[in-house]
Amino acid sequence: MKILYAIQGTGNGHLSRAIDVVPVLKQYGELDLLVSGAQAEIELAYPVKYKSKGLSFYFGKNGGINFYKTFKKNSSSVVQEIDQFPVQKYDLIINDFEPISAWAAKKKKIPCIGLSHQAALLSKKSPRPKRVDPFGEWLLKSYAPVKKYVGFHFEQYDKNIFTPVVRKAVREAKSSDKGHYTVYLPAYDDKKLAQLFLRFRKVKWHIFSKHIKNPYHVDRVSVFPISGPDFVESMITSRGVLTGAGFETPAEVLHLNKKLMVVPMKSQYEQYCNAAALKRLGVPVLKRVKKKNLDQIENWMDLSKSLDISFPDTTEEAVASAMHMASYYSTSSDSSTEAR
Repeated sequence: MKILYAIQGTGNGHLSRAIDVVPVLKQYGELDLLVSGAQAEIELAYPVKYKSKGLSFYFGKNGGINFYKTFKKNSSSVVQEIDQFPVQKYDLIINDFEPISAWAAKKKKIPCIGLSHQAALLSKKSPRPKRVDPFGEWLLKSYAPVKKYVGFHFEQYDKNIFTPVVRKAVREAKSSDKGHYTVYLPAYDDKKLAQLFLRFRKVKWHIFSKHIKNPYHVDRVSVFPISGPDFVESMITSRGVLTGAGFETPAEVLHLNKKLMVVPMKSQYEQYCNAAALKRLGVPVLKRVKKKNLDQIENWMDLSKSLDISFPDTTEEAVASAMHMASYYSTSSDSSTEAR
């Protein structure tokens, strides 16, 4: 069987998960990789056959998406790329919220199974914020459309949802507490964050930023460019982590038994869904990182405790479930042939 594993490359979470998913998928056939998007810093240790700019969202510095840059960078060439992408070479597409292959597979009727966190949000049983966003719901279904899916979420809300894939570098790490707090808020200006966090006396901060190339230090605040090993080491040795309401990083923080506070990114409906799920687990959610909210951060540092959550390794089980779903397509195809 020829399998294409298509991975969203906007952000680091999808590629972090792929590190553990790829070896399992290789057990099922000949595997090629597609990575689309240009906003990740993690490099896969596997050959990537196809690379695409895809449909990338670009972070701003005020807590949300830079829509002007996003619109400017994503042109009509995406439509041409969908038409030309060779999905017909493959028996099966395993899709981690990757739009080029998903739309190409839909147009050319190639089996495509979703295997992603976003897929879990296709289930009505997954938590939602109090205010449901119709456009956000549409985007989750239409950005990388799939008929069948296996999802990952913080809890097993539905029968085809598994708990998070925690990469081995984190799962096998020895967690410790060196007293600092780790911050990853890619949609915020690191200089503004540094000035805010200096208000907390005697507290050390490690801020990781997408907006710089070289590290710098301001008293007790250290600012680093985001990179896999450095960030992982800081997280593993931290007292707590303040981050966006994405999926992979909060899941890893919970698994490491660290204190966690999340800040949903503006205009990112998926993150508001994640925040709703995390809030149910007992994770504090901060609306914005501003001067007036510093008392909430201080309360989190002083009063909040880790939640003693551990995620079992269900990677092989999740991939097996996706491959089992693929048999649905062959059965349907056989039935259609007999009907003709």
